[in-house]
Amino acid sequence: MRFGPFLGIAILLFILWAGGFIFFHVAGFLIHVLLILAVISLLAHLFTGPRTA
Repeated sequence: MRFGPFLGIAILLFILWAGGFIFFHVAGFLIHVLLILAVISLLAHLFTGPRTA
C-alpha cells in the first residue's frame, strides 16, 4: 500500500497534534502546581518573618 504525500503529511500532523495536545496540557498543569507552591512559599515567608541565627 502506497501513501500519497498529502496523506503522509496529514498522518504526521495528526500525530504531532495529538502529542502536543497531551504534553502541553501536562506541562500547563505542572506550571500551575509550581506557581501555587511558589505562592505558598512566599506567604509562609511573609508570615514567619526572616529567621535570625
